[in-house]
Amino acid sequence: MDKLELKAFGKINLGLDVIRKRADGYHDLDMIMQMVDVYDDVILTKKDDDDIIVKTDALILPNGKENLAYMAAKMLMDEFKIRQGLEIEIHKRIPIAGGMAGGSSDCAATLMGVNRMFDLGLSKEELMERGVKLGADVPYCILGGTAIARGIGEILTPLPTPPRCHVVIAKPPVSVSTAFVYGQIQPEKITKRPDIERMAQAVREQDLYQLAELLYNVMEDVTVPRYPVIQDIKDVMLREGALNAIMSGSGPTVFGLYDDKTKAEKTVNRVRDMELTEQLYLTRFI
Repeated sequence: MDKLELKAFGKINLGLDVIRKRADGYHDLDMIMQMVDVYDDVILTKKDDDDIIVKTDALILPNGKENLAYMAAKMLMDEFKIRQGLEIEIHKRIPIAGGMAGGSSDCAATLMGVNRMFDLGLSKEELMERGVKLGADVPYCILGGTAIARGIGEILTPLPTPPRCHVVIAKPPVSVSTAFVYGQIQPEKITKRPDIERMAQAVREQDLYQLAELLYNVMEDVTVPRYPVIQDIKDVMLREGALNAIMSGSGPTVFGLYDDKTKAEKTVNRVRDMELTEQLYLTRFI
């Protein structure tokens, strides 16, 4: 296999709670992660030399050793002493610095692709064990689908796919530093938290309306006051008929859930007309 084309899917957080700051500087989290049908293309091609090269169509992304896809390829190729080169080409659709784990998903796709391309024989669990060394969201991006995520995000419990609905995803023209948000959030002062167990039960029972009612992300306490456009997008979504709308991850991407495609389409048109976003998708859970 000399060439392999992969889809690296983005995620949203149906619920996100920050429990405490750990001694190692990370935070313990309680989340429900959900993949959506917004993806980057990751194309792996073998090369005759022994270099690893990353090419992307996003100028703000690093193409060298700082890129997570590069790190993923090098980790496995060094471990298994692969003396062949690799070109990694990434076409971006997932918002960058948007709270949708785009870099982690590209990293996960590269791990899975190198495993297949060079016939390394690693299981999904073995890839996840390696992936967490590169990023907290990488194991989930390897697992995919729907899952409760705890610890720093690496302790995963798979869930069934939630009930079908329409998902509008809107990324405003701002970028949010995850480190900034974690640096500002004070878990001991959080007064409202998502009920992750009830959300998981709503998923298991295929109750879209209960699930939507329970959507909540404590990181909005930090990000929304700094970037009011996030609240502006949420307000438009709710006015146009979203069952609920919240921010994903540390932001600033916002998503809304709809039980009616016409309302979702009206929302897309309204948000576009108001020029609130730089990326806008009508998509679905996968």
